[in-house]
Amino acid sequence: MTSRAKRAIIALLSALSVTVGLVLAFAGNAAAANLVANPGFEAGSLSGWTCSGGGSVTGGDKRTGNYALTAAPAGSDNARCSQSVTVNPSSRYTLTAWVKGSYVYLGASGTGTTDVSTWHPGGGAWTQLSTSFSTGANTRSVTVYLHGWYGQPAYLADDVSLDGPGTPPTSTTTTTTTTRPTSSTTTTTTTPPSSTTTTTTTTTSTTTTTTTPNPNLPLPKHVLTGYWHNFDNGAKALTIAQVPTTYDIIAVSFADAVPAVRGRVEFNLDPGLSKKLGGYTIEQFKADVKTAQGRGQKVIISVGGEKGTIWAGDTASATAFANSVIELIRTYGFDGVDIDLENGVSAQYMGPALRSIYNAGGKIITMAPQTIDGQSSGQQYFQLALAVKDILTIWNMQYYNSGTMLGCDQQVYSQGTVNFLTALACIQLQSGLRADQVGLGLPASPSGAGGGYQSPTNVNNALNCLARGTNCGTFKPSTTYPDIRGAMTWSINWDASNGYAFANTVAPFLDTLP
Repeated sequence: MTSRAKRAIIALLSALSVTVGLVLAFAGNAAAANLVANPGFEAGSLSGWTCSGGGSVTGGDKRTGNYALTAAPAGSDNARCSQSVTVNPSSRYTLTAWVKGSYVYLGASGTGTTDVSTWHPGGGAWTQLSTSFSTGANTRSVTVYLHGWYGQPAYLADDVSLDGPGTPPTSTTTTTTTTRPTSSTTTTTTTPPSSTTTTTTTTTSTTTTTTTPNPNLPLPKHVLTGYWHNFDNGAKALTIAQVPTTYDIIAVSFADAVPAVRGRVEFNLDPGLSKKLGGYTIEQFKADVKTAQGRGQKVIISVGGEKGTIWAGDTASATAFANSVIELIRTYGFDGVDIDLENGVSAQYMGPALRSIYNAGGKIITMAPQTIDGQSSGQQYFQLALAVKDILTIWNMQYYNSGTMLGCDQQVYSQGTVNFLTALACIQLQSGLRADQVGLGLPASPSGAGGGYQSPTNVNNALNCLARGTNCGTFKPSTTYPDIRGAMTWSINWDASNGYAFANTVAPFLDTLP
């Protein structure tokens, strides 16, 4: 049985457990209290907190009291300080903190619903960050965290608060007797909330209609990504639910720029497409997203495209971009975002934006650069990929509309050949991206691009060359990459117009790779 067949069975069983319209009772905040231990770092230490590196307390710059947290990112470490906090199931919480410095993040993970985060781009004054979330029906602890940004100066944090129902931490006084009978010291320690403590509280219940979370099925080792059109361009019109399960990732293309707010994006169904599909509505689209996810597929929102005018080249526009994508993820249930900005990208500002999206629940992060953007690690697109390498799912370079390009051996190769795929892919493979992050992007049919189409069999040969060192052209990589992630196609709609020749050829072959 192939991995896709196994995944399809698991998806079917998972889908049967999805219950639409589940009613959850969310406890009110009548017993609201700060559940964070050592929230102002007044213990004079990091008691209750775990820091990945560079964390300490300081008395030199604090908002209140005697101490604050200071942590300095270094190298590949973002100086994350976190704490596990006991919470109540099906309850509403507000997380706040006062921060100071460049690119300071505040968030909560393990909520059982949608993990949340917010960030402050920088400044010389103390600023309060705030975000809210609801816990799942079985959630009894969450992780709250703060962190900075790679290569940025140290950040400060103080007065962290998780406000909501639960048992606040308590301060206990412990007397420790030393080996000298005449000497003793008294120390005050902060104890995290105990799940064994019983507290009687009065709560107000609110009945909320929601949907069971989608089955969190993992992606297979090798994946096929396809773009789905939210517009009518002559290719076969499809609903999301009609996309075959040969596609592991469905990239909804595209989100639209909001002219009034630079960086902000929104999603719209083209009226022409809706009409062609018999009146396809946004509500039907949302339901179809859940249907696809229930059978094991991931659905992400793509931004950009050939005509996309989305720009996120400063702090304000990057913040607007991140916040609007997070809104789309929460509104439509997308699993993440695809960056297909063919008119320029800023690694400096897009990197933090993608981390915000990831921390808010957009766990699938993909990119679709043009071949020119992957010629060297000095390109902005490549720098962005390396800056978010720890959260990047796939880099699906577009091996079409390119003409000729240099390969990793500094030889010139023409599009439409196996050499073009393997010699250009090895640039990314040799320059910092992992093999499991590299995919080959091709047109599904000659109608899908102005140039660069090649047969699905050629795509399989290139994948085989990279993974096993066989079926190569005249160029053969110096090593093999058995973890090569897979392939991408523009588009699912053009593939449907061509009898699904791409998916029906490439998807089964992916199952045969190591």
